[in-house]
Amino acid sequence: MPLSQAIIKVTNLRLRTFIGFNQDEREKQQDVVINIEIHYPADRSFQTDDVADALNYKIITKKVIQHVEEGRFLLLEKLVADVLDICREHPTVTLARVTIDKPHALRFADSVSLSLEYQA
Repeated sequence: MPLSQAIIKVTNLRLRTFIGFNQDEREKQQDVVINIEIHYPADRSFQTDDVADALNYKIITKKVIQHVEEGRFLLLEKLVADVLDICREHPTVTLARVTIDKPHALRFADSVSLSLEYQA
């Protein structure tokens, strides 16, 4: 039975990192909120029920956490692109979207966010 694309969503992954180019941003970690969506064909994992045939979101999430928490980024664009690269490493990924919010980046806004998308 053919299946449509499986969609994995990681919602509101809250991390801290150095992000920004202002002096205070370079000295103090800030909160970021990461949302990830990854599409891949799940027909093989559906048939076999074997974890080796599935996309392991735990491995991806651990790589994202390590990269974000250990990194230093001047631009939100760089951080989002790096996370997107991690999300699309697996060869079966057909689409990946990453949105990262910087809460309280602007005085009268809840957050500023940037999104990037990859499509195979």
